[in-house]
Amino acid sequence: MSSGWSWYISIIALANILACVWLIRWTAKKRPGEAAEHETTGHEWDGLQELNRPMPRWWLWLFYITIVFGLIYLVLYPGLGSYQGLLGWSQYGAWEEEVESVEERVAPLFARYADMSIPELAEHEEAMQTGRRLFGNNCAVCHGADGGGRVGFPNIANNSWQWGGSPEEIHKSILDGRRAVMPPLGAALGDDGLEEVTAYVFNLSGRDAPEELVQRGQQRYQSMCMACHGADGQGNKAMGAPNLTDDNWTYGGSLEAIKTSIRDGRQGRMPPQKDLLGEDRVHLLAAYVYSLSSHLREEEDAGDDSGEEAASEQEQARND
Repeated sequence: MSSGWSWYISIIALANILACVWLIRWTAKKRPGEAAEHETTGHEWDGLQELNRPMPRWWLWLFYITIVFGLIYLVLYPGLGSYQGLLGWSQYGAWEEEVESVEERVAPLFARYADMSIPELAEHEEAMQTGRRLFGNNCAVCHGADGGGRVGFPNIANNSWQWGGSPEEIHKSILDGRRAVMPPLGAALGDDGLEEVTAYVFNLSGRDAPEELVQRGQQRYQSMCMACHGADGQGNKAMGAPNLTDDNWTYGGSLEAIKTSIRDGRQGRMPPQKDLLGEDRVHLLAAYVYSLSSHLREEEDAGDDSGEEAASEQEQARND
């Protein structure tokens, strides 16, 4: 706050208090003579007249007490511009004290899970109940209560991970945050090139698109998109380039949504939670996020195992 505004606020506040003192003194003034006993204000209703009498003494003294209280308050606490008060109180200091008090009580609850691994925590029912509350308070506003995401915020309850879905990668994403940049390519591609690349990307996830557009779009894709998303379109977790073949779309998978992403680019940011939540809470939260898709991971592993067993049986049969 500038010194000019500080003085302006201080003068206005003190002038109002002085005006209240003057008003009390003026209304408490006694009228001389007998005539004052029957002097009216001129207001009359249904034969009743309002007499012009001073305010009762008890009321006036109560008013004086409130004025004295207000002056003492302004001396002790901030209220006159940039003056901080003799006690040095501030809303920020009060908030920090309350946070510290709460932290002292709840920190041991999270510390007891710090030595457990993320997969182990994901199977711990009590820990996951706490993790669910952490997620609801800090993550659900973007990713949804069930982790299913919404337009612009990824689904973290499936098994498609832009930055990797291992316990360590999830922990790092939450702790340090992520920033993804899809550069706008509309000017470089032109209208025809934009249509072609859009058709090719649309086709990568198994959907039909005009064959001639797909073929020309593949050539443009290899020259402008392959460095990030890979030759097969399966992305690059190290760069945060998403998989374009699994039909999981953060910004929408319709033709128009894909075209918008290619033409205008995207700027995705996951804010770091290290300073806000601390290491122990992030560790527990990472375990909860990991648990959201752990059943899908188990199903995939089971499918891989059954495929390997079938291949082994076929090989054995050929040998026999």
